[in-house]
Amino acid sequence: MTTEEVPLFPLSQGLFPEGFLSLMVFEVRYLHLMKRCQHEGLEFGVVPLAAGSEVQKAGEIEQLHGWGCMARIVQVESLQPAVLAVKCIGTQRFRLDEHARGAFGLWHGQITVQAHDLDCPIQEDLQPLANRLGELIATAQQQGIEDRLPMAPPYRLDDCGWVANRWGDILPIPSDEKATLLSESDCEARLRRIQKWFEE
Repeated sequence: MTTEEVPLFPLSQGLFPEGFLSLMVFEVRYLHLMKRCQHEGLEFGVVPLAAGSEVQKAGEIEQLHGWGCMARIVQVESLQPAVLAVKCIGTQRFRLDEHARGAFGLWHGQITVQAHDLDCPIQEDLQPLANRLGELIATAQQQGIEDRLPMAPPYRLDDCGWVANRWGDILPIPSDEKATLLSESDCEARLRRIQKWFEE
């Protein structure tokens, strides 16, 4: 594990490793951040919001959960002079140790980057989650909308961590649960938490 300081982008939905995230960026604080990250090849941290709004509001201070995922920019498109469409991919989970809001309301945090998930085969009772994800991918392929999925090949449907992370990106679950999933280093345990959401 390594410790470093990174700029943060609080969001309601969060992000998981190897997942894709599309952003419509128009606030000054994030326009500067995206341009800097693009030009310098830097990553930034996506953190689920515990309270507050994604768009800065006067007199409101966002509250951040204690876990997130690093994001790397893969595509930037300028839609208007002050509007960017940005596509990112998640890289590594991190624990947010300290954070503060700086100029223009941009957050920075001291983080501890977590190790990449180890390969973890799917147990028989968890296989239906992989099967359902496989069906979703197959349907998107048949409909010609595979590029709209928040994921890309290779599809590792035999791996607990990969399947858990994809459901973490897709499911409309509360931000505190997404933070809990990001905090879970045991891939099988992470997928079992996902399983409970399907059961409920």
